[in-house]
Amino acid sequence: MTKSTSFQSVLQSVFPREQLGELLTDIGYLDTARKFKVYDLFLFLAEAAHQKWSGYRDAEPRLAASGLTPVDHSTLSKKAKDVPFDLFKRLLHLAIEKCSRTVKRRIGLPKELLLVDSTQVNVGETRLPWAPLHNQKAGVKLHVAFLPEEHRLHRVTETISREHDSTHAPSVTDPDFILVADRAYGKHKRFDAYEEAEKRQFFVIRLRDNTCFQEVTPRERKKPWGGSIQRDFTCRVGSSATLTQHRFRIVHLLDPNGKPVILATNLHTHSPERIAEIYRTRWQIEVLFRWVKQHLNVKNLFGTTPNAVYGQLYTALLSYVLLQFVFKQGSQRVHPSASLTVAQFDRLLKLNRLPVEWNLYLLHGIEFPENG
Repeated sequence: MTKSTSFQSVLQSVFPREQLGELLTDIGYLDTARKFKVYDLFLFLAEAAHQKWSGYRDAEPRLAASGLTPVDHSTLSKKAKDVPFDLFKRLLHLAIEKCSRTVKRRIGLPKELLLVDSTQVNVGETRLPWAPLHNQKAGVKLHVAFLPEEHRLHRVTETISREHDSTHAPSVTDPDFILVADRAYGKHKRFDAYEEAEKRQFFVIRLRDNTCFQEVTPRERKKPWGGSIQRDFTCRVGSSATLTQHRFRIVHLLDPNGKPVILATNLHTHSPERIAEIYRTRWQIEVLFRWVKQHLNVKNLFGTTPNAVYGQLYTALLSYVLLQFVFKQGSQRVHPSASLTVAQFDRLLKLNRLPVEWNLYLLHGIEFPENG
């Protein structure tokens, strides 16, 4: 492979062609193409996300100039439709493993926080007839678990938009972390499951404003309430049909606009202010979704089949993982006089106008751990 400072060179250094061949054998896919192979599709999808191309037709005249295998738009479409999206899902999680690292916990908690939420991409109903929603729309979701202290993805899975978030919570939760989630993940019966699991799942989850509380017992507090905290008590959660078997802690506070925020948790040794602080970290996953949609073009779906749609989305997230890793490692290695923000790094990399210190780092300095 020719030495280069392009995003493609990063992809090829992390995932050589031989590794994709091994994964294809594992999932039982035989790549019979002579010219445009699965590896070429992978490089195309990543470059299309990074350069924010608008579709297969838009990409066709750009391929050769971008160092990609030149083919027509119909070949791109057929290949994306044919290759199982599980390949790109596996590549994403391999990238997450390669780019993971342990950081020092900064907020004094027994475990690191895990933010869980979903992001949705909707189109007209005729585009994705297999994923109908409502109001003449269709759509898909990515359910994401995000580690805010390390600023990296942890787990991702896919569904159509009409499937409820709480149904897929087990796919993205992890008892090694404290789960932080919004109302969509607040099924009361799952609270009992978290408490009764062999390895207890700690959580801070927002409840709906009309949630019922049974057998309320206020928690003792030596000083008066201050700030946004309104109440702190333990109870059983839910109505008769959904009533939890276990008692959980409820922290009631007001947001900056004076609207109520009701949090359920099984963390009993921390102050209500700390519980509120934990929940406020959830905004970081919204920032992640906003960045991915703005910079990696996931709102513009190229294909119409599950393989094409999910393959594009998983490769876009893989691009995010690698860009973040390369940027953070590079920020620690280049001279402070060449420091960049992640947005500047992303823009200059696309334009091939990075400072010389960054180009030298990309050529010689990236260190990706081997998969363990």
